[in-house]
Amino acid sequence: MNIIHTEKAPAAIGPYSQAIAAGGMVYTSGQIGLDPATGNLAGETVEAQTRQAIANLKAVLEAAGSGLDKVVKTTCFLKSMGDFAAFNAVYEELFPGRPARSCVAVAALPKGALAEIEAVAEL
Repeated sequence: MNIIHTEKAPAAIGPYSQAIAAGGMVYTSGQIGLDPATGNLAGETVEAQTRQAIANLKAVLEAAGSGLDKVVKTTCFLKSMGDFAAFNAVYEELFPGRPARSCVAVAALPKGALAEIEAVAEL
């Protein structure tokens, strides 16, 4: 088991790792749309935050020796299902292939984020 960390994505804001590689797979923690340079959300829209969340996810996956093209499953969390279509538009644009996915609405996300994405990918 290897702990994955990169400065190209926001540092964990709690007692967890950005990702863990084990058994030929990498399991990421959820990524929200925090800009790693500023520690602030990348914007006020679900589109802007989703773009940054996917960029953060990509950085973590690449640090593990994987990539967005090797993702087999994502779990997505939205503050509002009213953002589902806008979230999907960015997700479809930036994710190669069509990994399996769950997407649910939640009461709140860290730092007031509008979206969070976690992934499981092959190494």
